[in-house]
Amino acid sequence: MSRFRQRPGAAGRAWPITALAKEYPRGCHVPPHRHRRGQLLYASSGVMQVTTREGIWIVPPQRSLWIPLGMAHEILMEGPVAVRMLYLDRATSGPFGPHCRVMAVSPLLRELILAAVQAHGERDTTTMQLATPLLLHALRNAEEAPFRIPVPSDPRLRKACQRLLDDASRPDTLEQLASRVGASSRTLARLFDSELRMSFVRWRQHVRLARAISQMSLGRPVKSVARDAGYASTSAFCSMFHRIIGVSPTDYLRQVDGKPAL
Repeated sequence: MSRFRQRPGAAGRAWPITALAKEYPRGCHVPPHRHRRGQLLYASSGVMQVTTREGIWIVPPQRSLWIPLGMAHEILMEGPVAVRMLYLDRATSGPFGPHCRVMAVSPLLRELILAAVQAHGERDTTTMQLATPLLLHALRNAEEAPFRIPVPSDPRLRKACQRLLDDASRPDTLEQLASRVGASSRTLARLFDSELRMSFVRWRQHVRLARAISQMSLGRPVKSVARDAGYASTSAFCSMFHRIIGVSPTDYLRQVDGKPAL
């Protein structure tokens, strides 16, 4: 695994928004760091896994992750990733809140991000002045996407969750997980509810969904992804996907590619 060190607070200060572009190889790991500005991570291609104290965030193509200023985070590239980054100063960051969230990137927002990156690289002050208000407006109106995997603090629950994070296809029951971590199934169920605000079954669905989206975004067939996610049939997987995301896997991939759903 390659590693990339990023100097905390390295974003420029001349503009309310600083825009940068970086290319990362598969498996590259950016160790924990933080910024003095709010950061928007946008994967124009490839998939990122971002870990913060609030959870694990899967950022597939055409999605972005808002990271508040001062929030420690680390990033793992699940394939070759083209990242476009916006850094917002303290005053500009305020409306976007103190918590991480994944946001959908509309065609308009995508073009504004790319224009900001190009203008910043070319020191094109006119374009930056014109694009900044539109960019902030588009960000404020971006839809949130359900790509967060909450993580616990209790060591028993953390150990159980890590087992499923390592392999989301595991068929372990709650009772089996509980016996592995030295807790009763009742205690583990209570911890899921109290710490993660969801049941064991729902949390595992979120993990499987996040992994599935990551794999589909990297070009794997839906049938293979469904099997690896532990589903007995593609139709069962598609039903779960539609229930949580609101569209079928095929329509989701069309949206990622910028094509209208049929």
